[in-house]
Amino acid sequence: MKRLSSFRMVMSVAALAGFASLPARANAQTPPAGAPPGAPAAPAGPPAPPAVPRGGCQGLPSHAALKAALVAATQAESSGLNNHMWATVVNRDGVVCAVVFSGVNRGAQWPGSRVISAQKANTANAFSLDSTSSSNGSGQAKGLALSTANLYSAVQPGGSLYGLQHSNPVDTDAAYESGGSTGFGTGGDPMFNHAVGGVNVFGGGLALYAKGGTIVGGVGVSGDTSCADHFIAWRLRQGLNLDFLAGVGGVSGDAARPDNIVFDITDNPAGGSGVSKGGFGHPKCLNTGDPSTLPAVR
Repeated sequence: MKRLSSFRMVMSVAALAGFASLPARANAQTPPAGAPPGAPAAPAGPPAPPAVPRGGCQGLPSHAALKAALVAATQAESSGLNNHMWATVVNRDGVVCAVVFSGVNRGAQWPGSRVISAQKANTANAFSLDSTSSSNGSGQAKGLALSTANLYSAVQPGGSLYGLQHSNPVDTDAAYESGGSTGFGTGGDPMFNHAVGGVNVFGGGLALYAKGGTIVGGVGVSGDTSCADHFIAWRLRQGLNLDFLAGVGGVSGDAARPDNIVFDITDNPAGGSGVSKGGFGHPKCLNTGDPSTLPAVR
């Protein structure tokens, strides 16, 4: 559905008013420079080439490669509800490079999970670092990888990052406005080449690290329980060969899986949210898998 903000509506009205004051033109095309009055208009040029996402998508999977890897990762994971999935990849600037689904059509997985997958990709990329972050005595010398699952406890009331999930709303115009729903999950998805934004704080988002531990973007997966989303995202990242995190810092306590999901939440005697022993825990879900069985990073 095409949705326009009130600001854009006002600007559109203003633009129309301005056009109404201009003299009428018989033809929108203009004659070649130096042509005599009344000369035929120059033919229209070729259509502009497709836009290249800001920052580019070099080193990131194509639409076809992401879809194939998502199908394989979904088939390989047995935890959760066994649903089909959405996946989105963003570059380091947070611009969407590809959106795919694993089912036979866009309705074969939860429609609401499409944009959630983009939120997760944006979040994991936005709050992860590599070693280039370290300079002049500040930054992370080893880098720091945070999955969206690692953020759950920290954003609860009283947590050190409380309110983070409200800090960067999704750009709904970018998520929905052009192309219509028939393009969802295809190479023409409306989110392509847009920074959709959004912050998501449960499992399914991981930063992408190329060889040498260089962060190149993020991947988000959604469509099942948040725990299964994480497990499938983990397998997807490995299938894309973008899990070169060996030596990168994390909060999981497992050097072989630095940004893995952590299940260390116990009941809160005072009620409300449970308490994470390490501060970065995530609740268990229905039919939860064992995170220690996920492949070690490279």
